[in-house]
Amino acid sequence: MTEWRADVLGDGFSCTDLELGSDEEGPLTATLVRSLPQRPPLFERLLGRRRPLDGVDVLYVHGWSDYFFQRHLAEFWTSRGARFFALDLRKYGRSLRPGQTPGYIEHLDDYDLELGLAHDVIRAEAGADPTRKLVLLGHSTGGLVLSLWAARHPGRADALILNSPWLEFQLSAAGRQVIAPLVALSARFMPKDVAPQLDYGFYTRAQREVGPQDELAVIDPQWRPERSHGVSTAWLRAILAGHERVNHGLGLTIPVAVLLSERSAVPLRWSDDLVRADTVLDVEAVARAALRLGSSVTIERIPGGLHDLFLSAPGPRAEAYARLHRWLIGWRAETAMEPPLSAAPEGAGRDRLGS
Repeated sequence: MTEWRADVLGDGFSCTDLELGSDEEGPLTATLVRSLPQRPPLFERLLGRRRPLDGVDVLYVHGWSDYFFQRHLAEFWTSRGARFFALDLRKYGRSLRPGQTPGYIEHLDDYDLELGLAHDVIRAEAGADPTRKLVLLGHSTGGLVLSLWAARHPGRADALILNSPWLEFQLSAAGRQVIAPLVALSARFMPKDVAPQLDYGFYTRAQREVGPQDELAVIDPQWRPERSHGVSTAWLRAILAGHERVNHGLGLTIPVAVLLSERSAVPLRWSDDLVRADTVLDVEAVARAALRLGSSVTIERIPGGLHDLFLSAPGPRAEAYARLHRWLIGWRAETAMEPPLSAAPEGAGRDRLGS
């Protein structure tokens, strides 16, 4: 039975550790955070009314140099009846231990371990109810990780929602193909060699100027620094390999929703334009790459959105939530007519590594 403890986000949130073994930097842990919907009022239960996302579980994965802290995002789901779970991957946020290189990993497939364990916990919490639906929700690098995981494990998830997913390199596919051999060579001999820091802190400043202040106030700067963590060559090699797999097509059969800012801006110097655009990704390249995810992909472009759309200015933020709600209502109406999926075999989340 999973043991939950109080989380740093306070009331309404709890967390549990997922033990992953160890590597050369020491013990590895991932952290699963949970927020549950409140029980509906008695009169609604007596009338048999159901909230739109009753019977839905959500698994959120953060982006690079990030962790889960977005209370409002969790509340969006739980207020509609869904159970919300967020995973701080190994060496990120709650899972980062002294002496570890933040975010370091050499192969994105290695995340199968914590994603599989999180999947097992979510299923166990529901009593292995085969009628429940699982929605994967990923931001930036987390969107890439979840897209690849869903492709490798068909049948685990029922929908994939991506918030500004990092599906293609900023220099386009051609640029990625040029630098990939050089990065691979460097990673082979100097895997933890760090590239020059090109983050001037403008993205963090843009969030602070227009984003939800109550959420941003609780950020731990050790877990989410003003400038991003250093980028190692081995980590970048893993990311480029993931982009290449997306470029060849993932063949997802579940419905996919991709939310992106309407445009990008290059953050070479500060200007007010940086509070109304994605300053991290090339959103046009991502939009093109998103079409290779699967056979049912919806792309929503949000005017004035930041890279994390749910930390944008009030107007674009509300629009992002409204678009997400609209997509979910359509998806939920369609899934209500489906026969329940059979439950996956017990322990399926650990089949790849045999742990």
